[in-house]
Amino acid sequence: MSEDGADDARLAELAGYLRAELLQLDVENVTALPGGDVPAGTRAFGVAEISGLLVSLGQSADGLRSVVSAIIAWIRRGDGARRTVRLELDGDALELSHASAADQDRLIALFVGRHAGGGRP
Repeated sequence: MSEDGADDARLAELAGYLRAELLQLDVENVTALPGGDVPAGTRAFGVAEISGLLVSLGQSADGLRSVVSAIIAWIRRGDGARRTVRLELDGDALELSHASAADQDRLIALFVGRHAGGGRP
């Protein structure tokens, strides 16, 4: 996660806000990652790295969609600050920022479609 002009303290604060929002979704857990590393032995479909946050999704493609939708809403509420969030799942990455809504919708549909059911088509 990044925000133009943000220092480490601001990024930690933003991660806390995003974590709180994600915990309100139908996810198993959201934890901070020390140093941004995914724990060894983690199964890829059940976990997504969100720039320092580890989101345990379970096996639901709907869970992934809701997480991505919440992140997009959070980015858009940035009060004019340019925010970027990088999602990574099973080695596949998607960077969300201030692209047009239509472009983001296409990228999200492709990303979620690849991971629905636990694998790539």
